[in-house]
Amino acid sequence: MLEPRMIMTRSTRQAQAVAAILPAMPGFRSARQIHALLRARGERVGLATVYRHLRMLAEHGSVDTVHGGNGEMLYRQRRVAVPHYNLTCRICGASVEADASEVRRWAERVAARAGFTGVAGSVELSGLCPAHAGR
Repeated sequence: MLEPRMIMTRSTRQAQAVAAILPAMPGFRSARQIHALLRARGERVGLATVYRHLRMLAEHGSVDTVHGGNGEMLYRQRRVAVPHYNLTCRICGASVEADASEVRRWAERVAARAGFTGVAGSVELSGLCPAHAGR
């Protein structure tokens, strides 16, 4: 597991609070949900500050991001350091990591056939977890 506290360049109380709550979250959560959790714990932190610190953590690779069903960005502490995709339940947000190597090889073949180099992108996989598969 990657340690978000090591990424922060300016360790403020608010940055530490955002980084500290991430390991306790069972799945992906929105910045608003994370903000609400922090406020419930008595942390005095603004929503804009939560967004800023989550973006910084995501840019440094210690937080995974996916788009929620309504298009809102969702965040979760990265659990593995290797390239991967997240398969996320559309109902509860539970997620598992999926090996990215097959998709990466496919993307490289497609890019090479088209004459492209330096191709980057993301893949988001969603479905229903075992607990919600019957719905």
